[in-house]
Amino acid sequence: MRAYVHELQRWQAVKNLVGPGTLDDVWRRHIADSAQLLRVQPSARRWLDLGSGAGLPGLVIAILLADTAGAAVHLVESNGRKCAFLRAAVRATGAPATVHEGRIEDVAHQFVGRIDVVTARALAPVVRLLPMVKDLLRTGSVGIFPKGQDLDVELTEAAKSWRIVADIAPSLTDADAGILIVSEARELDRE
Repeated sequence: MRAYVHELQRWQAVKNLVGPGTLDDVWRRHIADSAQLLRVQPSARRWLDLGSGAGLPGLVIAILLADTAGAAVHLVESNGRKCAFLRAAVRATGAPATVHEGRIEDVAHQFVGRIDVVTARALAPVVRLLPMVKDLLRTGSVGIFPKGQDLDVELTEAAKSWRIVADIAPSLTDADAGILIVSEARELDRE
């Protein structure tokens, strides 16, 4: 994990990967915040991280799964420079992760039926995440999405057009945040 943090700090000067003020608290704000998702699905081995950016949470999870047989984390990112960082961080850490450069809608479909967990951190509100992950959920994947203090508002908005089966786990790093765990999402018929 230290190798990842080193790469993050080194690349931050060139490519704004995380909020500049958050690097002072990188271990809590980013590492612990990402690592806590593994406790939600501790037996999951195949992960898909959408909009990976700086590798949060996907690369952190991959590092934690490095000694686990069958572990594979797929990082989807459309920004080429962020992909270059992710590839460098994967090499530096030896994490069981693969970087997929492309737009989510062009890449995610190839993982339908092939992953245990799909995750995204700070990518989009729930109502915009659900169309991206609905086919993955339909084939047994679980969606794990860390969310901030507006989670209830996001769920209320999503309920207008989606039927969602979900739980919320408390965040261990932020008392105002939660982790949305979605097992089903079905778009409501438009009449």
